Amino acid sequence: MKVYLAVIETLADWEIGYLTAELHSRRFFANPLMDFAFLKVGLTLDPVTSMGGVTYEPDVALADLVLEQGDVLVLPGGETWDQPATRPLLERARDALDQGHYVAAICGATDGLAAVGALDQRRHTSNNLELLKQGCPAYRGEKLYRNEPAVRGENLLTATGLAPLEFTAEVLKMAKVWRPETIRAWYQLHKTRKERWYHALVASMAPAAG
Repeated sequence: MKVYLAVIETLADWEIGYLTAELHSRRFFANPLMDFAFLKVGLTLDPVTSMGGVTYEPDVALADLVLEQGDVLVLPGGETWDQPATRPLLERARDALDQGHYVAAICGATDGLAAVGALDQRRHTSNNLELLKQGCPAYRGEKLYRNEPAVRGENLLTATGLAPLEFTAEVLKMAKVWRPETIRAWYQLHKTRKERWYHALVASMAPAAG
């Protein structure tokens, strides 16, 4: 399976930092040798610059993106989701949802999905409901809005920009590359900084008995 990270100008580095490190390193994968790829998808193959000044070179252009069963398309936050240039990525994500594929969006990307109608019929969250309504006049999903850090609604995951940890944990659940006990221990370790969760994380990586 594959996880695709959409890379756009002004990408919010910190919102996907946990996720990119864990997917690239495979250090906590249940099976580090599994058939898996972590790829960057851009509007074109031209490099883009993140909010932190990091250059991202797409591996795949949007026109060539083919999602297969189990793949995940990740939309990070950024300051350009409200611009016409990024709309093709949002429309592709909306169509992917309609086709049953997994899509995960955080912060400004959730606003973008609202603007193309992808949140009207699915449980979701964003940074703020009132701002979402103001910024996306066509948005009709208020009854399905949840004031939570991260919300999973079937094949859609959304999160506020203040919840990169929760977002990462939920994407890892979607991708099924970690054991559930590994995700729980990893999340609690970063959230609480308590030593017992470090030991739980190590224990979760032990080979299964038998």
